[in-house]
Amino acid sequence: MKKVQVLGPGCKNCQVLYERTTQAAQELGLDCSIEKVTDLGAIVRFNILSTPALVVDGDVKISGRVPAVAQIKEWLR
Repeated sequence: MKKVQVLGPGCKNCQVLYERTTQAAQELGLDCSIEKVTDLGAIVRFNILSTPALVVDGDVKISGRVPAVAQIKEWLR
């Protein structure tokens, strides 16, 4: 099972990324856990410069913007 994390303090873009990630996983029929990470200490450990960010199985896929659902699907495959 894939471990997917959405990093961010809870801003609007963070919520949109979480919603799009959930949509992408559902459309692909994936069995994965999607976690919101809002703890600043945990976010800092990923060495990102801006939020929101998307992490798949420990690998940062994007930070600082909200990608389209189609792009998220590519990262989840």
